[in-house]
Amino acid sequence: MNLSHLSSSELARALAGPGLSLRTGQFTTRIQTRIPAAVEGIGTLYADHPLAPEGSFSDFHVRLLRPAGLRRWYHPQVLFAFDDFIPFKPLPYDHAFPMLEWGLNWCVTSHAHWYLILHAAVVEKNGFAAILPAPPGSGKSTLCAALVNRGWRLLSDELTLINPHSGRIDALARPVSLKNTSIDIIRSFAPDAVFGPLAQDTAKGTVAHMKPSADSVARAHEPATPRWVIFPKYVPDSPPLLTPHPKGHALIQFAENAFNYSVLGTLGYDALARLIAQSDCFDFTYSRLDDAIATFADLAAPHAI
Repeated sequence: MNLSHLSSSELARALAGPGLSLRTGQFTTRIQTRIPAAVEGIGTLYADHPLAPEGSFSDFHVRLLRPAGLRRWYHPQVLFAFDDFIPFKPLPYDHAFPMLEWGLNWCVTSHAHWYLILHAAVVEKNGFAAILPAPPGSGKSTLCAALVNRGWRLLSDELTLINPHSGRIDALARPVSLKNTSIDIIRSFAPDAVFGPLAQDTAKGTVAHMKPSADSVARAHEPATPRWVIFPKYVPDSPPLLTPHPKGHALIQFAENAFNYSVLGTLGYDALARLIAQSDCFDFTYSRLDDAIATFADLAAPHAI
């Protein structure tokens, strides 16, 4: 059963009570909260996600709650709890849904060490994955959201999960986080895209999350084979330019930006080396999303693979 089968009142009651067990790719998370913005965000953005059967195992148990004391009423705040552990400082109350998403990322990166976890977006076409690592402000999430709205399957906008034994990439397919001007860019580019609550004045500016495509969620059990590593960068008025990126440099960049490379040791190095060896590595500058989509379509054309 998918979350969309619950009425709004059923969803609110489940989240306020024993919790809702939500499947996101390879993980099941039991979520509890009474905070309206979080309930709204979950109902809107996870509508296509399956619910785990009652009593089944959950990888993570999380809660969003209000602090006790005066903070319940004076400059209200929200806390993220993992079991009974509070890993973060509280945030303003109206940042509840972004805090849930950031907290879920923390759960995966801090505990799922059966994967090599890279800080990169990843999308798939025809069974092959394009990994998009880039620093904040480069246009990575904007490009990821645009590709997903033009037929690419979302694996993740933030966490690339590499199985170190098979070398393949597992999907997470959670909402795509967009910031500041990227929100209106994607609204204009994909008018049918569904967005959750808008959170303003966060540490990252204005944040909104885009619902993953139903196809991406339905196919979250399908791994993808790495094929391209593309370092994107938005440059105003730039034509689309795809240039080779040295593989040795790509390996070093990934090693420095992986969440758990040092935890996995030799297994992590071998997985990363295999990923780079089997992938074409590029730098990609762009300014127009339509140009970027066309460039990626050429890469993924059957004759080009």
